Amino acid sequence: MNKRIQASKQSPFWSKTARLILRNRTLFLILIAVLTVFFSMQWKHMRFSNTEANLLPDDHPINLEYLDFLDTFGEEGNLIVMGVKDSTIFSPEKFNAWNALSNKLKSYEEVEFVIGLNNLMELQKNEDSLRFDLVPFLPENVETYNNFKDIQYQLYNRLPFYEGLIYSPNREGFRTIIYLEKDIVNTSARKDFILYELIPLIEAYEEEFNIDVHTSGMPYIRTLNSKNIIDEIGLFIAAALLVTSLIFFFFFRSFRATLITMVTVAIGVMWCFGILGLLKYEITVLTALIPPLIIVIGVANCIFLINKYQNEIKTHGNQAKSLQRVITKIGNATLLTNATTASGFATFTLTHSTLLIEFGTIASLSILAVFVLSLLIIPIVYSYMPIPKYKHLKHLNKNWIGKLVKWLVVMVRHHRFAIYTTTVILLCLSIVGIYNMKISGSIVEDMPKSADFFQDIRFFEEEYDGIMPLEILIDTQRKEGVMAAATLRRMDELQNFIMEIPEYSKPLSVVETVKYTKQAFYNGNPEYYQLPSSQERNFIMPYARNSINENNLLESYIDSTGQFARITTFMRDIEMDRMLRIEEELQAEIAKIFPEDRYTVTLTGKAVLYQKGTTYLIYNLIISLSIAILLIALFMAWMFRSVRMVLISLIPNLLPLLITAGAMGFLGVPIKPSTILVFSIAFGISVDDTIHFLAKYRQELIANNWKIKRSVYAALKETGVSMFYTSIVLFFGFSVFMISSFGGTVALGGLVSATLLFAMLSNLLLLPSLLLSLEKSIANQKTLRKPAIDIIDEMVD
Repeated sequence: MNKRIQASKQSPFWSKTARLILRNRTLFLILIAVLTVFFSMQWKHMRFSNTEANLLPDDHPINLEYLDFLDTFGEEGNLIVMGVKDSTIFSPEKFNAWNALSNKLKSYEEVEFVIGLNNLMELQKNEDSLRFDLVPFLPENVETYNNFKDIQYQLYNRLPFYEGLIYSPNREGFRTIIYLEKDIVNTSARKDFILYELIPLIEAYEEEFNIDVHTSGMPYIRTLNSKNIIDEIGLFIAAALLVTSLIFFFFFRSFRATLITMVTVAIGVMWCFGILGLLKYEITVLTALIPPLIIVIGVANCIFLINKYQNEIKTHGNQAKSLQRVITKIGNATLLTNATTASGFATFTLTHSTLLIEFGTIASLSILAVFVLSLLIIPIVYSYMPIPKYKHLKHLNKNWIGKLVKWLVVMVRHHRFAIYTTTVILLCLSIVGIYNMKISGSIVEDMPKSADFFQDIRFFEEEYDGIMPLEILIDTQRKEGVMAAATLRRMDELQNFIMEIPEYSKPLSVVETVKYTKQAFYNGNPEYYQLPSSQERNFIMPYARNSINENNLLESYIDSTGQFARITTFMRDIEMDRMLRIEEELQAEIAKIFPEDRYTVTLTGKAVLYQKGTTYLIYNLIISLSIAILLIALFMAWMFRSVRMVLISLIPNLLPLLITAGAMGFLGVPIKPSTILVFSIAFGISVDDTIHFLAKYRQELIANNWKIKRSVYAALKETGVSMFYTSIVLFFGFSVFMISSFGGTVALGGLVSATLLFAMLSNLLLLPSLLLSLEKSIANQKTLRKPAIDIIDEMVD
């Protein structure tokens, strides 16, 4: 008995903390209110991202190459396309209305220019001036023109220059191209124009003429994608509050406890948004997940605190003593569990990705903030309330809870072999599944599949052979080197190679313009749409030189010095393995065509940037997960001073990660930024149960004079209920992400929920089984008797 009392001394720090909180409860409530008002005032600094998330650090070589390309040719992501595939469009009324729509769009100040059938230009030879003139393709009296079939025929058969640009390669559809002003592409003006001007005009045309207009382009996709993210933030918060409150009420059967908990986490969400505004971070697809995450973690904190308070009231009925014990006993353990969870998110800040750094910073700070709120609000509010009545404590005696705990004890006591056998089988299956995992570098894979803009993406991918822009930057290393005959032939050879790759669209470059000049020189005969021979260049180039400056024929594809050229193509949405093979083939062909001592050729563009960014991000996330595991292992070693205890504590938390990874392999869920996040999040949260169990286990060891079996069973009975409660809340809390329209968010929610469920079973069955099986080894670890810190200090009456 003396040993029990001696071992049960209160921690001086937590005893003082409890007295400080309860004696100054009014002051703390005022402080919370003031801070809440302060953080609410920071909301005005929150802003939604108007730029694309750059997965690479600013100084990464791939990023620098892309920035060099933008410096040479300007913003590439300012293009919006409107496409139709309807034969009735070539009727007078619909055709003229389509042209009127293009003219209307051209009048907006946000639009730089529009290319469509209404202003399509044809290159014609002017022998008198020895130049090429751009003349309108459509007849002047097009409004009263009746032979639209002739227009269609002329477009498809006389103007190969516009194939893949204006009309589809299969000649079944055409499109209008809108070039936005480059200085608004990354501002809110882009969003306002698309949402409140462009979309209403398109919808009005569709409704009036019953024609489906497909719209796409990076500015359009980014705008609607961001709108979906914004719309889902409120949905996630509401769903998380609803689900967790219902589960909480089901467990506790108390409106009062449920209301206190919901108010606590609601304040936590307000602080989260305040921190976001205070740091002036943008709301991205990742930071949008943090508020519901805080709700789920905050409710788990409240469960431990309220469950302990009600158990204490049931034991002795003394409210003051109960509230003090809630803070002294649960406060320390909850601090450690929240600290480990926060550290798991904080490891994201060690990456070089701005997206992950901001996510990790906001998440870790918000988790610590909601812990402080839980520790202050729960005891203080209950101190103002009467002692819970018997009906509020009845849930502690529920038969099904008792049966669950009894089943856990029976399994651990009599069926450890079955537990180990199941563990080994799952581990072997997981390893097989892991070998089947694939990496995804798709830009559109996580986008809402049911959204109209996603269907439009698939339309342009099908009709125009690609959606992801790939840019090839060619440096000839000398001024006017692009227009050299040798350079043009090399570029044409590379373009022919690209056209043989089914995943790429028809390339566009200055080569197409030069081919068009030859066609124009031969009076528009499409059979001459090819590069001129050396002899023909002597006749054609005088015409071209007199036309280039006035008509800006080459502006989009050659820089002002004539040293740099670009080849633009679009790539289909394909698997990462195929993408890498194509890139290798393309690089090999480039090396063969362009001598390295005379040319510098760079692959860049959104497709390359995203693919390299995905690979880089996955690598960094694996590193951050490894760091999180190492940090928690060091924490366990410092806490228990035992290598065996470190291994015992890590095994039940690593196993669920392996099972989830194996399931991803079997189910065909690829590794991508959204799914690789699962492991860091789940590990940081699941290890909390291990800390709670081992904390109680260590306490029982001291109280029971180092009797392993008795301590394990006592710890299982004491912590099993709270671990079950919190795991169920976490499971259903993360499941709310599965209502998202984004595939990545759905995968994140489902996989984290499944991982946490596996982790709960692992910590309730495998962890105590390991402790019992290694009983003698643990008993010999004398350093475990005096850990570096006291986690929970049990008091006796």
